[in-house]
Amino acid sequence: MQTTVPEKCTVLVIGGGPAGSSAATHLAKQGVDVVLLERAEFPRNQVGESLIPHFWKFTDQLGVSEKIKQQGFISKAGGITVWNNKIHQILFSDYGYTRPGLHIERDVFDHLLLDFSVEQGVQVFNQVVVKKVDLSTAEPEVYYTDTRDTTNRDGKIQCRYVIDASGHSSLLAHQLDTRQTISSEINFLSLWGYFKNSRFVGVDRQSHANDELDKMAPVTFVMSHEDGWLWHIILREKTSVGMIVHTDKLTGMNKAQREVFFKQSCAQIPYLKDLLREAEFIENSLQYRPDYSYYASETCRENYYCIGDAAGFVDPIFSHGVQNAFYNAAVATMAIMGSLKNTSKSARYAALCENRMQQFYSFSRALSLGDFGCNGVHRDLVKSLMNAMPPLELELMLVASEMTNRSENFKQLAREAGVWEQFSEQFEQQKRGVIEELNF
Repeated sequence: MQTTVPEKCTVLVIGGGPAGSSAATHLAKQGVDVVLLERAEFPRNQVGESLIPHFWKFTDQLGVSEKIKQQGFISKAGGITVWNNKIHQILFSDYGYTRPGLHIERDVFDHLLLDFSVEQGVQVFNQVVVKKVDLSTAEPEVYYTDTRDTTNRDGKIQCRYVIDASGHSSLLAHQLDTRQTISSEINFLSLWGYFKNSRFVGVDRQSHANDELDKMAPVTFVMSHEDGWLWHIILREKTSVGMIVHTDKLTGMNKAQREVFFKQSCAQIPYLKDLLREAEFIENSLQYRPDYSYYASETCRENYYCIGDAAGFVDPIFSHGVQNAFYNAAVATMAIMGSLKNTSKSARYAALCENRMQQFYSFSRALSLGDFGCNGVHRDLVKSLMNAMPPLELELMLVASEMTNRSENFKQLAREAGVWEQFSEQFEQQKRGVIEELNF
């Protein structure tokens, strides 16, 4: 394995998360010379442990599905929400999905994907921090600091295309001043931490002890509360609990005070306190993210592509994050492959990719944020995507929009697109998904 970062490559990928590693894999499998620079040493901690079944079609394209199955992640059958005291259940099998969603440890999952990209021929360099990208010439120059030794070394690498998959740091969007925080009358931030020995919510709508995971399929549990909403995701050896709260609720709090707030909330919120009654908080596991939802107003140009969280981050209430990353990677690499074959059309391919990515992010923002953050939503693009989606997949999204009070904007778009009415009968049938109570 090469230990020195080369001076040139065809495509330089910044970031080794699902967006970056899968983009690199797509390109390497087609014979493209790809270098990936990742600031951390993998495996590394990351949030976003719930995957909906849509992700399998992307891992099939990558050729990594079998490795994921062999890893033995927890299969989930669907989700249960308690929103404003109204309880809903969604089962993926009701919408034609034959493969499950998953609850994954992101450090393990992301490392698996990155290792797979190395197997396909990607040159991966961990602990190499990209500082800036010079886009002023036809072939971008990427400046980095190699932190693998005790003495940091600065360097640069020239490439034909840059893929920014730097995640929440959004390197290029910040550099180009295109990163926009989604603003509304109510803004949010996120807190999350981990517990040992938590109970979990089963597909049978009852709570179960941790040692019953081999007997009862779990669901992702989502619930609204006074200050926002929360998630509860059972993993193999721990449970992820996260809270999305109004920003002003934690104004002025330091790290210790945020932890007190988090623990007190976990001990007081109905249902959650019952799930955690025998659980032990894992000390120093609490994490915090302030600028919660954002997007890049420009994601693609002739010589660069911003994908995954580097292009935008949407409220994770419907578990779209990793799916967005896979989708972005697929369409960006298609555009780059087209550009490599016909350089005179590079701008055209980039524009088409920009359109597709803005469409997908707009769809997610309209579904997840609704009136809390409708800025940055391209309405016509959302309606076009709704009309192009497979019927069962669209039905699942439309039914999901009924589960919270945050999707009025999305439902209005569905009406304007002419797709809402065709599912009116199914929505009546979905009243079977309304649950009278949970047995906790």
